Amino acid sequence: MEGLIDRFGEGPLLLAIGLATGALFGLAAAQSRFCLRAATVEVAEGRLGPRLAIWLIAFFSALAFVQSAELAGWFDHRAARQIAATGSLSGAIIGGLMFGIGMILARGCASRLLVLSASGNLRAFVTGLVLTLTAQAALRGVLSPAREALAGLWTLPGGTLRDLGALIGLGSPAAAAIGLAALLGALLFGRYRRLPLADLAGGTLVGLAVALGWLATHAVAAASFDIVEVESITFTGPSADTLMALVNRPDLPPSFGIGLVPGVFAGAMLMALLRGEARIQRFGPDTPMERYLVGGVLMGFGSMLAGGCAVGNGLSGGSILAVTAWVAVFFMWVGAVLTQLVLARGGAAAGAAALGGRA
Repeated sequence: MEGLIDRFGEGPLLLAIGLATGALFGLAAAQSRFCLRAATVEVAEGRLGPRLAIWLIAFFSALAFVQSAELAGWFDHRAARQIAATGSLSGAIIGGLMFGIGMILARGCASRLLVLSASGNLRAFVTGLVLTLTAQAALRGVLSPAREALAGLWTLPGGTLRDLGALIGLGSPAAAAIGLAALLGALLFGRYRRLPLADLAGGTLVGLAVALGWLATHAVAAASFDIVEVESITFTGPSADTLMALVNRPDLPPSFGIGLVPGVFAGAMLMALLRGEARIQRFGPDTPMERYLVGGVLMGFGSMLAGGCAVGNGLSGGSILAVTAWVAVFFMWVGAVLTQLVLARGGAAAGAAALGGRA
């Protein structure tokens, strides 16, 4: 790693790592149709279906791979921002709820919108753009005071209090064993739901991409004389940085996050072309734009408040047992399931009223 840093520098090397990690994630997510929103819809409808199986496979593969890498001495989760820096439980709760509501309205979380955009889905592209602009406003713009006020309601100091493994006495050997056993169970559940082997492999590779992001950035940070953030896959912050680099910050230094978004887009586009699924999809009568735009705003603000999106918290943060990440993804589930139940009840009531009017 020292030789690569000396030859290329930390920034270009991290950019290449982000591109490669993103491409793997994009390919795997497109193949498996990995989507937290789809999993929550199944649960809200009382079904334990294939989309839930894929989410569980991705989640537990990330946990198993990351904890196994730590057990082998290849990674130290304590260097990650989600553990070392001050966190916000109020942000995780409120932001998680907002994100969960938003992803139901927008019919996809941040990662799913990016994958769908690569196949020609203009609804996902526009919604993702609104999400990114809102996230930037929440990070550094007009919405940042509101985000900071909500995040400051209940904070958690970095270190042991943000480390779920340390709090409950769960070391890497036990966490790796639990992750591997749960991954096996999720794969068996996927086969029970008759998922193709390619989809099972895709879900597993989603988790592997998260682990590779952690390991690669940790290796660069350990070998560099400069301060390098140890990070893995998340979408809201990197999407905002990528947009700023395209719009008004061409001098933005290369980084893992700058490479991640185009990498995911390229990988997902390649999979869409290989499967013959690339086609333009627009808004229509059954896909009202205002619902998507509201969902994008809620996800953009919610993810910045919660410290990450469904992947940044659910997979990346969850795999290192960050307390705020587990809290955030739990409330994403709560917000999404409740919203889906409300929408389903409203749809049923509207259908009954229409039938009554025709009677």
